[in-house]
Amino acid sequence: MAVLFKMSLAFGFFLGLMILGSSSSAKFDELFQPGWAMDHFLYEGDVLKLKLDNYSGAGFASKNKYLFGKVTIQIKLVEGDSAGTVTAYYMSSDGPNHNEFDFEFLGNTSGEPYLVQTNVYVNGIGNREQRMNLWFDPTKDFHSYSVLWNQRQVVFLVDETPIRVHTNMEHKGIPFPKDQAMGVYSSIWNADDWATQGGLVKTDWSHAPFIASYKGFEIDACECPVSVAADENAKKCSSSGEKRFWWDEPTLSELSLHQNHQLLWVRANHLVYDYCTDTARFPVMPVECEHHRH
Repeated sequence: MAVLFKMSLAFGFFLGLMILGSSSSAKFDELFQPGWAMDHFLYEGDVLKLKLDNYSGAGFASKNKYLFGKVTIQIKLVEGDSAGTVTAYYMSSDGPNHNEFDFEFLGNTSGEPYLVQTNVYVNGIGNREQRMNLWFDPTKDFHSYSVLWNQRQVVFLVDETPIRVHTNMEHKGIPFPKDQAMGVYSSIWNADDWATQGGLVKTDWSHAPFIASYKGFEIDACECPVSVAADENAKKCSSSGEKRFWWDEPTLSELSLHQNHQLLWVRANHLVYDYCTDTARFPVMPVECEHHRH
């Protein structure tokens, strides 16, 4: 259901250390492959459009998998009455005990704001939803949506503004996703049983087709060949001695002061749901909620 970004290794020197990574920004077909419903893909120059109608949605997946780094896609969401539709953009590993980082854009009726739902799965367990509206109309232009992932934190960013942080709290006995390579995926699909006002507002197919547009695919991450064992990939993608990856730099082990201020502003003004405060679902606060803001 998704498309991953293929990248080559880039080498450079920084402060006398070798900073290793891989980066790429190119056209869709250089980096990705359709996952399903190829007849619902539209290509207009550097822009890819996915179409949802009452026959099918569509999705793509990256050609490679990655462990640590940063992934960015620019997306323009469905215009007008998008109620019932979901545009998903996420990273995920495979298997029942998979790890996953989700952006899910929940459509709404005309004039109502899009909601962005994020979620984090660790060892197959999710239920860590947060929902927020945005400080702009995401249907009028392209905006960048990124995941930054290293051994200390997972950061969800919108136009480089952090909207969520999931911190490594292994020292508190809380598992953290750090040993499974992930693909990058996106899709558009009908979810009117839950997406808009809890499923009360259904998809109005008279407004179909619903179009989500994509461009600016970028990955700066450590590529993990499928033929290589997970522990070897983890070793290959971790900094050591003479080899250092940019995402392991100390400045990226936590948010900067400015980023912390941005996150506080987003949470104060745009957060509308946080699983950590949902006592109906979680009478006992989830353990990670007790230890860090995310």
